Amino acid sequence: MIARLFKFHGGVAPEGHKDESAGTPIRRAPLPSRLIVPLRQSTRTTARCCVEVGQKVLKGQRIGESEGSFGTAVHAPTSGTVVDFGPYPMAHPSGLPTRCVVIEPDGEERWIERQPFDIDSAGRDAALAWLRDCGVVGLGGAAFPSHIKLGSGGGVDTLILNGGECEPWITCDDRLMRERAAEVLAGARILFRLIGARELLIGIEDNKPEAIEAMRAAAREAGDEVRILPVPALYPMGGEKQLIRTLTGIEIPYGRFGAEYGVQCFNVGTAYAAHRAIVHGEPLVDRIVTLTGNVAHAGNWEVLIGTPIDELLALAAPAADTDRWLMGGPMMGFALPRLDVPVTKACNCIIAASPTLMPPPPPEQPCIRCGECARACPAELQPFELYWFSRARNFDKAKAYHLFDCIECGCCAYVCPSHIPLVDYYRFAKSEIAAGERDRNAADQARERFEFRNFRQEREKEEKAARLAAKAAETRTRTASETAADTPAASGASATASIQPGAPAPGVPAADDPAAKKKALIAAALARAQAQKAAAAPRNTADLSPTTQAEIAAIEARRQQAGTEAGTQTGSGATVATAEPRDARAEDEAR
Repeated sequence: MIARLFKFHGGVAPEGHKDESAGTPIRRAPLPSRLIVPLRQSTRTTARCCVEVGQKVLKGQRIGESEGSFGTAVHAPTSGTVVDFGPYPMAHPSGLPTRCVVIEPDGEERWIERQPFDIDSAGRDAALAWLRDCGVVGLGGAAFPSHIKLGSGGGVDTLILNGGECEPWITCDDRLMRERAAEVLAGARILFRLIGARELLIGIEDNKPEAIEAMRAAAREAGDEVRILPVPALYPMGGEKQLIRTLTGIEIPYGRFGAEYGVQCFNVGTAYAAHRAIVHGEPLVDRIVTLTGNVAHAGNWEVLIGTPIDELLALAAPAADTDRWLMGGPMMGFALPRLDVPVTKACNCIIAASPTLMPPPPPEQPCIRCGECARACPAELQPFELYWFSRARNFDKAKAYHLFDCIECGCCAYVCPSHIPLVDYYRFAKSEIAAGERDRNAADQARERFEFRNFRQEREKEEKAARLAAKAAETRTRTASETAADTPAASGASATASIQPGAPAPGVPAADDPAAKKKALIAAALARAQAQKAAAAPRNTADLSPTTQAEIAAIEARRQQAGTEAGTQTGSGATVATAEPRDARAEDEAR
């Protein structure tokens, strides 16, 4: 067991501004006029709508089915009526729309039937499925599905509960640990059991003494051996790799994850949500949000998911000179392009900004390669090199310098004397690389489909040719057998004597004579046609009157007479009496 703390590279210490909102207890936000619940709660996946417009729903009722391995369910935050389903703008810098379910609350707050989950008898896999169906995700800002992060139940020795909350202005985790420490600790024990760890550590920044004492008191009361460790208040201490390094000394390499080295992190809010889901059977329908900044009543509110932000802001009474709103902290957050977007599971803070409180950044100046950004980077990257490669659109070199290991914490931009918005360049490069990879994947798929189409056409062509060749061979075999059966055999010794050695028999085509083969095929075809004609019975001759039968007999007699007269003509004009031509043809066929 490691008894001391370690240090990570870089980091900054901006002014915390925690006291503005940390002094008042958590309050419950009132019901809004409507709830806009996004089916996409993260960038990884979206849920499938399972309700209809006009349908009555209860609080906690599932309105979105999880899809894919990274999917989680979405639930109704309150009871009411579904009034719309369609695209609505989401809380994102782009302001792009996403599919949402709009619910009009009825004010009754009627819950579904809630039942605790028996984790002892159900087993681990069923518990993970329960967390997925309850919509439990990471509440630290990334909204990563918790049932995926819990892994396979082995290989993780240390579970870390992240109570760092290093971003300035944000105090939602601080108030949660102060007021609901026992439930947070119980949720941590659930995660600890499901992940199969042997050690539980809770890291809390040392600028939160009340939260540290509350968690320690809850651990003493529960008789828990959990280790609650104060860590230095240094931004970004709340980063996963930075907290792991501080508490365990394990340094996670570029492109790797903590679970590969036997350690995993969860936010304290995630642990609280897991406790409510397992012990009380409540899906994740609300979260604690910090409202602070240029407001008269800063604090933390328990807000229903889907609450429009413009209705929520009135609770904090923003000042008149507020010119923009930030979602998240000032280091990693973004300015909201509009205020009618809903609160999501990833929304932990909304800051009112003003020119006095947060002055606009000075104009960007050329990079002087001072190296301050590299000294402050907690990921130990070279931000100035990434800046040049991103600006020059040399994305291959940016990837070679581990662009995607940048956690976008903003330390480099915070210390830059040239006021370069470095994180914006990195985000631009990441988006361009991702778009290029999507285009390449689409082109590869199109090429594969085209090549398979050509292969399929060639295969079908070969199969068709093989079928035709087999049918032609069968036809030739059948024709040859029928020709041999229909060819008259030579008779008498004179005929036998007249055959020269090696010459074909009379009436038998030479093997190498194409004309003879063709004539033989024609003769065989004519013979078959005549046989079919002779065997064909006349139709519509049943139940005829005697007069009609007599007329038919007369016609047949005349036809026979005409055939007899035609058959008497032979060779050079000699006449051979043939009384019955049908019998002669039969005799020829017999020969």
